[in-house]
Amino acid sequence: MSSFLYFILPALGGYTLTSVYLLKNPQILHRRKRTAFYCKHISHRGGSGERIESTMEAFTNAVEQGTQMLELDCHLTQDGHVVVSHDDNLLRQTGHDVTISSLKLQDLPLYKERLEVTFYAGRYSSGADRKFALLEDVFRKFPEMPVSVEIKENNKQLIEKVSELVRRYNRDEITVWASVNSSIMKECRKMNASMPYSFSVNRGALLLLLFYSGLLPFVPLGESLLQFYLLRLINRTYIPEEGILRNRLVMSLLEKVTMRKSLFKHLAARGIQVHLFVCNTDEDIKAAFEVGATGVMSDYPALLSSYLSRNPEHIHI
Repeated sequence: MSSFLYFILPALGGYTLTSVYLLKNPQILHRRKRTAFYCKHISHRGGSGERIESTMEAFTNAVEQGTQMLELDCHLTQDGHVVVSHDDNLLRQTGHDVTISSLKLQDLPLYKERLEVTFYAGRYSSGADRKFALLEDVFRKFPEMPVSVEIKENNKQLIEKVSELVRRYNRDEITVWASVNSSIMKECRKMNASMPYSFSVNRGALLLLLFYSGLLPFVPLGESLLQFYLLRLINRTYIPEEGILRNRLVMSLLEKVTMRKSLFKHLAARGIQVHLFVCNTDEDIKAAFEVGATGVMSDYPALLSSYLSRNPEHIHI
């Protein structure tokens, strides 16, 4: 036993020291990723706190307020149009219990006149524009604006049409595949491998496992972005539907495990952007940058622009 320890302890010590050193100096093993965009200011659903979410008015307002990236979700209508909408079922957004996939584009109802901001309970947005936007309209109006497109359903036709639009408008380098589902992300990557992509939930869990085991500095990563909750806002400004996420002990543990500045700094050093969401107060924006976020996603693009103008040190992180 003693002879075993004689060999294993120095090996473990050497491995640990090497891992820690490479965690802080990842350029030794990995070439830094080069993307066509680098974003500090990301507008969630186009800035759903200032205008009705995912409308052309919301996207236009976000761009006018200085956003550097638009975040949105897509679904496919019955007649094959790619519509920008967080939900497929439109009850929350319109008051009509129907799905986008069951309707033709011309039959989509209007958004409610006032819509609650999902990540800021008790706050509402409104606007003159209550129509559902087409992804093509967003691409056409903002040809140079990076866009993160989340795919929520494993629909090959939807994924194919999104890829076709990206290629038609020559946006491969500035449009991001996003999905929490690994199988969906696999289909997205298969359809268009030239687009940058973000971590899925399973890949994010693997990332944490690699980090805590010390293996992360040795493993190549294909993703260009990590988009994740700033966990301190859950159960405060955002009340989740999942019961387990309402448990304070669970959330405290998750925050301690995931909000690791050393992890985020390592990813940033490898050229992987870390976007924390959805930060709708100055305090949450500050907390996100302090824990190592390279960018912040907000429902309030004017608020985020104001914060960055008052705190220029975060612009150059």
